[in-house]
Amino acid sequence: LPPRGWGDFGLQLLIWFGFGLAYQLARGFADRGPLEAFENGRAVIGAERALHALVELDVQRVILESGGAVLVAVNWTYWFAQFPVIGLALLWIYFCRNDAFTRVRNWVLATNTLALVGYVFMPTAPPRLFPEEGFVDTLAVSAALNHGSGLVELASNPFAAMPSVHAADALIIGFAMAMLVRSRWARVLWTLWPSWVWFSVMATGNHFWLDIAAGVGLVVVAGTWLAWMESRREGEVEPVWNDKRW
Repeated sequence: LPPRGWGDFGLQLLIWFGFGLAYQLARGFADRGPLEAFENGRAVIGAERALHALVELDVQRVILESGGAVLVAVNWTYWFAQFPVIGLALLWIYFCRNDAFTRVRNWVLATNTLALVGYVFMPTAPPRLFPEEGFVDTLAVSAALNHGSGLVELASNPFAAMPSVHAADALIIGFAMAMLVRSRWARVLWTLWPSWVWFSVMATGNHFWLDIAAGVGLVVVAGTWLAWMESRREGEVEPVWNDKRW
């Protein structure tokens, strides 16, 4: 039986799927300015070039030359890193570590809400939409599922690169699971999970590293804000990731 009964379990499913639907629809509606999105994308490229750190091209070159299983792995990581992995991780936390569930759920929801604000005010085209710069959409050239596939095209916003929610959510889930699982190997794997996702979203041409950095920044902001909200009752501000109740 669910630790808090079927009623609470149903409520959590409603919150999760309701937010997921609202988020995807709102993200699609945020697709308002292609011209602005491409200008912002070029600005990101320009900033990384100025820093001599346009590393995404090198990452893609290595992956495309390797091909085979590595290319398949990064393509499917891009798709599974969002709702499937997050959903299964939250489900496990709910049933097996219920005391931590509300904190992790709220951290994910708060971070994604902040990201949606970023999409509205700063639409940004991802690397894959700049083939003239040498970027390749690996999903389009080597995967059966891509951004032009059915419901994916309907619900997604092609100009939602900045900030990267893939990067943000992977960090939250990786951190939470590493803190909550008991197996040493599981802890190692969950600790490495964010880095693998960050690598994959760059390798597939879906995010710049600056998008990833912005996503990580959102995690910190959202976690600090949630900790402050909790501290209003406890009288002490302590970041979510440093909470001794983990």
